[in-house]
Amino acid sequence: MWKDEILTIGEVAKFLKVSERTVYDWALKGKIPGGKIGTVWRFKRSEVEAWVDAKIGAAEKADRNKLELAHILTPERILFLDGSTKKEALDGLIQCISQAPEVTDPHELERGIYRREKLMSTGIGCGIAVPHVRLASVEHIVVAVGVSQDGITDYESIDNEPIRLVFMIAAGRDQHVHHIRTLSEISSRIKNKKLRKQAFAAADNISLYEILTRKDEYN
Repeated sequence: MWKDEILTIGEVAKFLKVSERTVYDWALKGKIPGGKIGTVWRFKRSEVEAWVDAKIGAAEKADRNKLELAHILTPERILFLDGSTKKEALDGLIQCISQAPEVTDPHELERGIYRREKLMSTGIGCGIAVPHVRLASVEHIVVAVGVSQDGITDYESIDNEPIRLVFMIAAGRDQHVHHIRTLSEISSRIKNKKLRKQAFAAADNISLYEILTRKDEYN
């Protein structure tokens, strides 16, 4: 993903899928390896990657199964969207995920999702979008999925393709490692062209749930 060994705050934020302010705060508190060149923070790619690997490894050792997609997504949180706009998709998923017991403040969730979208569109290409937040009002990570059979054309995906699947992730403020692992698992699955084709063609939420969580489609 990165071509250069020395990274800026913006490049680290993009890789970790957090705000630049979060990276800056971590750097000030010594939570992430980095150093200042003059007054500007810089980070070594190898050190950041090793830091992420260590965080993920610790989470896996504590509980390998907790973050499997099958454990944080349910068929009831897979919606076939009626609307055709980005706002309609986000609002529908916010309403859906807000009903999960893990989410204690729906208004903070809504603010967080739209604040994240203002920073950068979460349309990652191949017909997929992954809006995601970490909030103090979320007790444990939870996922919902929206399906647009006609495609959402105003989502501003990086490849300008209409969005067909929207994965919404809400995690706790202190669940950074779990958050990254969930983003990584979803990304790994949707890179599979066969899986995407099957997911786009799914007729109902049960079928899509089985496709998304089936282990034989992971690689």
